[in-house]
Amino acid sequence: MSRYRGPRLKIIRRLKDLPGLTNKTLNPRKTRIAIDQSASKKISQFCVRLEAKQRLRFNYGLTERQSLRYVRIARKAEGSTGQVPLQLLEMRPDNIVFQLGMASTIPAARQLVNHRHIAVNDRMVDIPSYRCKPGDVITLRNRPNSYNGLKKQIEFSREDKVPDHSNLSLSGDNIPKGLVNGIVSRESIGLDINELLVVEYHSRKA
Repeated sequence: MSRYRGPRLKIIRRLKDLPGLTNKTLNPRKTRIAIDQSASKKISQFCVRLEAKQRLRFNYGLTERQSLRYVRIARKAEGSTGQVPLQLLEMRPDNIVFQLGMASTIPAARQLVNHRHIAVNDRMVDIPSYRCKPGDVITLRNRPNSYNGLKKQIEFSREDKVPDHSNLSLSGDNIPKGLVNGIVSRESIGLDINELLVVEYHSRKA
């Protein structure tokens, strides 16, 4: 499946809050009606696992193949098989740019990376799936159209960003500079998800 590009409120109405997908909020009345309608439906265990996988996919903007690939990597890595995919996703430059408040959503941050506005350790990075490491420094490239054109967006995002990660720090007034202090802990991840359900869903293919 390709990356989702449709209406985002339709997704969060079904999957609830996804901080990386959109900062828009639902109409409380419509949300209450949707909850009342879904309360009478019998939900299978497959649907529970499917919903967890979809929450992960839509929040981080992954394709189906990418989601499966992160689970396969986690199976070979040390540590919790459920937490490793989340930690890998949190170390992507598009997510770090979002968490630092340089973009209002992960799709907006991915656009900054794709358009070569982001540098890691003073080297241009235009691959959103690039894996950052502890000690990396993330900045906007020192170009007029990289900062001047995005100044208002950065100021707005800083006011409405998700809670700070313990592994990230932000400095710099003229050109924002982010530092990756370490691997993110599970408690610092703002997404409400049972990651083990995602692993169980992909266990049919992995």
